Amino acid sequence: MPTALPSQDILQIEEIRDGVLILKNGSLRAVLMASSLNFALKSADEQTAVVMQYQNFLNSLDFSLQFFIESRKLNIEPYIETLRESEVKQTNELLKIQVAEYIEFVRTFVRAANIVTKNFYAVVPFTPALFTTPKEGISTLLGGIGSLLGTKQSKKGDGLTQEKFDEYKNQLWQRVDSVIQGLVRSGVRATPLNTEELIELFYGLYNPGELEKGKPPAIQ
Repeated sequence: MPTALPSQDILQIEEIRDGVLILKNGSLRAVLMASSLNFALKSADEQTAVVMQYQNFLNSLDFSLQFFIESRKLNIEPYIETLRESEVKQTNELLKIQVAEYIEFVRTFVRAANIVTKNFYAVVPFTPALFTTPKEGISTLLGGIGSLLGTKQSKKGDGLTQEKFDEYKNQLWQRVDSVIQGLVRSGVRATPLNTEELIELFYGLYNPGELEKGKPPAIQ
């Protein structure tokens, strides 16, 4: 039976610095969390305007851009725990019964409806010209998650000086600003994830069971 590879061998991240993913192949990534847009509730004219703005945004890009959606079952345990604390503190017996019944109603409803939460992300890449080879193409999404971070190559990101990092980060952030502005014109707000949020994102992607239990990642 084959042995499962550790996450460190699968994940092509060399380090996370100042809200930027530095990959083992020397390229950089910024991850933006984007808001949702209820397209179905808009009028026909509004829908046409959104589609045209989004089309213009995509046509204006001179670099690759990746989108992915994270779907998870709704975790109501923190909310249930708050209700339980309220139930314990309640002195009125009738209100205590009502809180208990409400807790059971919420549990039953969420289980029956199979409610999920969705988070939307955009991944903005930057590969320094020094690290670009004719064989490197536009990656898909992490081979699942893997191609989000590029193909497996030698550790070209090793020894990246602060001066070079600042130079590459500025160029990456120019792309990030362009993406944010383009999405805003389409009615979608986006904001870059910081270092802590990036760690939490990848912890959740690779440890979904632990995240559902409410266990936060150990940030070093």
